[in-house]
Amino acid sequence: MRKLIAAFNMTLDGFCDHTAGLPDEEIHQHYTELLRNGDAILYGRITFELMEFWRSILENPSEQKSMNDFAIAIDRIPKIIFSHTLEKVDWESATIAKRDLKNEVLELKQQSGKNILVGSRSLIIQLLKLNLIDEFQLCIHPMVEGKGLALFEDIHKRINLKLLNTKILGSGAVILYYQPKKKPEKKQ
Repeated sequence: MRKLIAAFNMTLDGFCDHTAGLPDEEIHQHYTELLRNGDAILYGRITFELMEFWRSILENPSEQKSMNDFAIAIDRIPKIIFSHTLEKVDWESATIAKRDLKNEVLELKQQSGKNILVGSRSLIIQLLKLNLIDEFQLCIHPMVEGKGLALFEDIHKRINLKLLNTKILGSGAVILYYQPKKKPEKKQ
């Protein structure tokens, strides 16, 4: 059974968006490796449209090798898009989900292969509520943004996590690897 990994960048005060954080060579390398070790990545429409930026790097490579490597990795990994408004996508490695999020993810998890990644805030919130996330990889950037989208907005119950690992980057960013603690099943 494959794991579903929610990987996301956020600031110390818990905000996330595509402009939060300090992307550098080490961050790009980390996410490139994560993508290379995945079989699919799940996006909502908004995040998918933001990620299409990387197609321009494929067409006009950057002077930074780490950005070019990330662009290649994001291009290659199959992307499954969850949207009520998109009717088609023209990125060869992207498809629009045919089922609802829960059923799509349950089927993907049953297949053999590498991990499934999720990189959209809205999907992370929905999947967390469905208790389908197996691991979080939260990259906390050493900055206070003071505004923005809270990653764990609209979560109304306590979710306990077990720290699996940490990775400290040269920029001062810290990647925290967490596993949601499963609640013990009630005896009948």
